[in-house]
Amino acid sequence: MSLRPDLSIISKWIKPGSRVLDLGCGDGALLAHLQADRNVTGYGLEIDNNNVRQCISAGVNVIQTDLDAGLSDFYAESFDYVIMTQTLQAVNYPDKLLEEMLRVGREGIVTFPNFAHWKNRLQVAASGRMPMSHTLPNPWYSTPNIHLCTVNDFETLCRDRGIRILQRTMVNYAHRRSMGDHLLPNLLGRIALYRFARS
Repeated sequence: MSLRPDLSIISKWIKPGSRVLDLGCGDGALLAHLQADRNVTGYGLEIDNNNVRQCISAGVNVIQTDLDAGLSDFYAESFDYVIMTQTLQAVNYPDKLLEEMLRVGREGIVTFPNFAHWKNRLQVAASGRMPMSHTLPNPWYSTPNIHLCTVNDFETLCRDRGIRILQRTMVNYAHRRSMGDHLLPNLLGRIALYRFARS
């Protein structure tokens, strides 16, 4: 399986030999890479039948479940890292899931589309309609994204919940880093990547 550039960034944040839980793991590409490259152990949680089959084919331990049901099946501090890529905005209670991530893991890692990107702002201002882009490809009525947020929104939530941000990286729609994303993340960053822990 090929690894997207944003997943490659995340993989560098994971210490070798760690225990990892990947929420909304998709086809298991990240976990398969971490198993091979970083000697991690762990599980993926995924709801989609086709993705579950792909995980199994890739040798990834996967549990079919709905993340909105929570993580009550896992003991506190069962994992070193709990990862959730491009899924935070698609769950019903993202704030509660962040809390659960830090209950079962020492650190959390999330990625999400930054709704405050300048092109989204321009689309709303010019057309008066919800934006569509590479990172937000669905019309408002059929999007899986039910809790879109901005970089500033996420950082405010972390501050309010006593969550310490350890690392932040911004990437563009091609999942590549640029200087502009670093200088003005809330305006120029398309996709936000965060590593965080309990304060």
